[in-house]
Amino acid sequence: MVSSLIVLILSLAVFAAVHSLMASLPFKRFLMRVIGPSADRLFMPLFSFIAVITLLPLAYLLYKYPGPFLYIIPSPWRWVMVGGQLIAAGVAPLALLHAPHRFKIRAQLSAPQTLEAGHLDIRGIYQWVRDPFLLSGLVMIWLTPFMTLNLLIIYLLATIYLYLGSLHWESRLAAQFGNEYREYQKQVHRIIPGSKKYHPSTIKKI
Repeated sequence: MVSSLIVLILSLAVFAAVHSLMASLPFKRFLMRVIGPSADRLFMPLFSFIAVITLLPLAYLLYKYPGPFLYIIPSPWRWVMVGGQLIAAGVAPLALLHAPHRFKIRAQLSAPQTLEAGHLDIRGIYQWVRDPFLLSGLVMIWLTPFMTLNLLIIYLLATIYLYLGSLHWESRLAAQFGNEYREYQKQVHRIIPGSKKYHPSTIKKI
């Protein structure tokens, strides 16, 4: 069991390394040099495709080496949890749709707080939660209606990775948008959606 857990952790580490490399600014600069302006349009589909491909071996290994079961949620509650997972799965594309400007490579590679870096446009789901990708990821993994020992360990490590990635992404957004983003951070929670809708007019522009 120890050897299978090591293989699982190594698989997660490979995914995290590839994911982090592709999300890094040096890799995006490389894409801009090789592909040119079309990198803005191609990056997110390529990033999503490779993320899925690199997750498939981990999913297979978890299926093959699940480890001892810790619990299985009975019906009807398991279907409630699966329903929550399906809703969370729809949040990620919605988050991308509501903030495409955040993922433009040219804007990210521009000098912070410049015209090229763009303006922070808060709309859609971002009016209630700052990082809907983190929210959807955590909901999808922790609403799994069964749990094994190996799955629990992988989920704990994945949660740490997702949270640290969110911190890094937010520091990059704060550098890109300056006081606009810092004022936004004060009013909207990162993970737990707030009950009050955010109003962009309250942002202090620089």
